[in-house]
Amino acid sequence: MSNRLKKEDSPYLQQHCENPVDWWAWCDEAFAKAKKENKAIFISIGYSSCHWCHVMEENVFENQECADILNKDFICIKVDREERPDIDKHYQEVYQLLNNRAGGWPTSIFCTPENKAFLARTYIPAESNTQSIEGMGFKDLSILIASKIAQNDKQLFDNANEVETFLAKISHPKEATILKEDFVKNFMLQVKNNFDTKDGGFSVAPKFPHASTLNTLMLIDRLYDDKAAKSIVLTTLDSMKKGGIYDLVDGGFCRYSTDDTWTVPHFEKMLYDNALLCEVYTNAYLTYKDEDYLSIAKECADFWFNFMSEDDLFYSACDADSEGEEGTYFVYTYDEVYKVLKDNAYEDIDKMLKEMSITKEGNFEGKNIIRFENEKPQYFTKVKMLLQDLRKTRQYPFCDKKIQASWSAMMIKSLFTLGQIDTKYTAHALKSLVALMQTLYIDGDLYHTCLIHKKPKVKAFLEDYAYLAQALISAYKFTQDEMFLIDAQRFANSALEKFYKNGVWNFSKGEFLIKSEIYDNTYVSEVSIVIDVLFSLGTLLEDEKYTHFAFKTLEYNSYQLSRKPVHSPYMLSQTLRYLKGDRVLKAGLAKFKDNALSLAKLNYPFIHFKSCEEDGFMLCGEKNCFAHTDDIDTLDNLIANSF
Repeated sequence: MSNRLKKEDSPYLQQHCENPVDWWAWCDEAFAKAKKENKAIFISIGYSSCHWCHVMEENVFENQECADILNKDFICIKVDREERPDIDKHYQEVYQLLNNRAGGWPTSIFCTPENKAFLARTYIPAESNTQSIEGMGFKDLSILIASKIAQNDKQLFDNANEVETFLAKISHPKEATILKEDFVKNFMLQVKNNFDTKDGGFSVAPKFPHASTLNTLMLIDRLYDDKAAKSIVLTTLDSMKKGGIYDLVDGGFCRYSTDDTWTVPHFEKMLYDNALLCEVYTNAYLTYKDEDYLSIAKECADFWFNFMSEDDLFYSACDADSEGEEGTYFVYTYDEVYKVLKDNAYEDIDKMLKEMSITKEGNFEGKNIIRFENEKPQYFTKVKMLLQDLRKTRQYPFCDKKIQASWSAMMIKSLFTLGQIDTKYTAHALKSLVALMQTLYIDGDLYHTCLIHKKPKVKAFLEDYAYLAQALISAYKFTQDEMFLIDAQRFANSALEKFYKNGVWNFSKGEFLIKSEIYDNTYVSEVSIVIDVLFSLGTLLEDEKYTHFAFKTLEYNSYQLSRKPVHSPYMLSQTLRYLKGDRVLKAGLAKFKDNALSLAKLNYPFIHFKSCEEDGFMLCGEKNCFAHTDDIDTLDNLIANSF
């Protein structure tokens, strides 16, 4: 029998609509019921492509005994963290406070009937493995909590009040520091300390791509000819492209690797990862001229078009699991690949299998993830199509068809960057930008997300305003259509009005007033993107108001940035931009279009375009134009000599 989640649009909530648990979606009625009946509240937060969320559903939420306990003594609330990132961010802060470490998903929160949190966990198995609270399984833990709530246990309620009081406090930096280029030295020292010199990346397993760090390292190399930064970038990009976290068959990156060598991923693919890594590999091609990097950037974009889009809109994610197991769609047996190669008259099959890392033992649970330790052989272009045909016989993983404003805007911006090399991606970007605006910008209100072809319900957060404005500025740069610039200004103004006060940016203003973090975690901090947008508007509109707000945000966060720049690489890049200054290139629109690739390869990273009736190219700084040339090959030197 279905529960209340059957009426929800969220694919994640729909996944739980047949659970025997009497789930509620997040709503006032659920909290009122808990208070009236003096029941504990259990809040479960996850997302549709989360592997361990599926495991907890199977082991706990489909377990009738667990469900009976929950239905009797709890009000149970399911939250899609992608639909409601404000709720998720609040409870991740709760988790951090209660456990003194970062959380993850699934997130399991226990609250008093007044919705004051007192216990936070991630995955909880059904059965206990020790008598301690930490090792207690879901059955024993929920029974214990229900009894303490019924008894009005003083310590439990006092702890919950203490947590709420602490969360209500807003911390501010103790001091500001002067913004300076020396921040780069600290950043490089911290990056080197974290860098895996053998396999690239910035941690031991599990390894995440850290796109923001890679982009900032490339920027530092371009500004300072930093050989260490270059080496770190190339080592990491070359290691990731071997296969595993990167899907060599269909294209696209998985969310993270479970091992040090990037071989065995969690197989879910997220829009934000692929958007950001598409841009990283495009920038790497433009910086280092490696054609492999360009191929991967195009394959990332093409994967999302081929598998993860509809009506020019981008789905948010696809799952790791299919047919009841993780990775089933993605991996191969030795015998099936051997047979398909033999059937297609390939010779030297044993050598080919070895090169593709395919063995009888396998590199993932007895099966094989395609991977090349050395360069991909030429034969793989055709073999890849045979491997794709094998996949077509399998069930494709579940796709979450939510349309997210911020994540979609990331991909659109990356497509504009890629469009400097191949104009078909510019055309894709423009279509997707129009479709996104039509879907999520309605009657003057911007929305965060909606299921495709459904009406949006959740209003936009700061990240949506920031990333969409950034994408619109990219659209203006490469089309010179001033309507895009006007829309970017509109969203920036709204963001300032809704989310900004005295240097502080809030992520949301609703049930939870949540201060935006400056750290680039899952993806680039929305605060850093806002700074980028405001600097761009200040330059393009020649309006110091926007530059002022960008500077005040940098100043407010300067002390934290100076101490731990490795946590905020994009903000560091914007600090360098502030210190170095933007450059504006003025020319006729045809000049920009005809020379798109050459202009993309210019060394200086902070360049805007403005079309005008100008023969050749005019170079301008903040308040003056300082050079004119008909020779595009002289632009790099002219810019370098302007400092």
